[in-house]
Amino acid sequence: MTLNPGTAQIDGRTHATGVALVTISVLFFSFAGIFTRGVEAGAWEIIFWRGVAAAGFTIAYVALRGQLRAEIRGFGRWEMLVTLLHASGTAAFIPALKLSSVANVALIYAASPFLAAGLAWWIIAEAPSRRTVMASGVAFTGVFVTVSGSFGTGGLAGDLLALWMTLMLAAVMVLYRKRPQTRVMLPSALSSVVLLPLCLIFGDVSATQTSELPLLILFGASFAVAAATLSEGARRLPAAETALLSILETPLAPFLAWVILFEPPTLQAVIGGALIMGAAIWSQLSGPWWSRRRGRERL
Repeated sequence: MTLNPGTAQIDGRTHATGVALVTISVLFFSFAGIFTRGVEAGAWEIIFWRGVAAAGFTIAYVALRGQLRAEIRGFGRWEMLVTLLHASGTAAFIPALKLSSVANVALIYAASPFLAAGLAWWIIAEAPSRRTVMASGVAFTGVFVTVSGSFGTGGLAGDLLALWMTLMLAAVMVLYRKRPQTRVMLPSALSSVVLLPLCLIFGDVSATQTSELPLLILFGASFAVAAATLSEGARRLPAAETALLSILETPLAPFLAWVILFEPPTLQAVIGGALIMGAAIWSQLSGPWWSRRRGRERL
């Protein structure tokens, strides 16, 4: 594997693996809105039961692979930082889906490429291209348009929580780009565990309907797969490209919410989403996959 965080030089096989891993994570993450809004349990109750399941599945997987001791021995300050960033993002993500629409949350998350690019520029000197900088302005205009549909409603709080969640995940992408040797699995599991005491304080987990527990456990299992594949993919790709691939969730999550939950997006979400998606696709035209494709076409 060839990884050079400072210059973002990545060999073809590593890049292809990273793309595949991030795409898998997107498919699992796309169902988060369905799981969250498909149950009557409150946000803290969902975080608790999903967290228990996600941590259990993740630790069991690591143990079966014989890597648990290595994960524990390798757990240091960078792993702790990842744990806290993931936990903070999760604590915002579930309430965001309860307070705002699935479409709004997904569209705000679509701005993560540009947040990741800015953080990467600031933290690891991975300067974005002029195209990315210009697209960032368009994307954040789209975020403002999307959020404007929530002004004067209870959904604004959900939109702001979604924006915080997006910032936390962008920071995780940059951290793995800066420190690709940082452990993935144990921080992912512990990010769920550290939230459990808060859930017991602010929620009423014992009141969760028994009929909803299997769905929440399935939610935890899907999250474990999504978080692990996203983190592993982020090791192999520039931070901005990881986030760009992640926005494949943007059209899929609202579509699922529309079809399954009968939750159509607002006009502001459609307009803002078009701006965000257009900016993301346009900025990706300067990415490595496009360069390689254009090179093949010239041959």
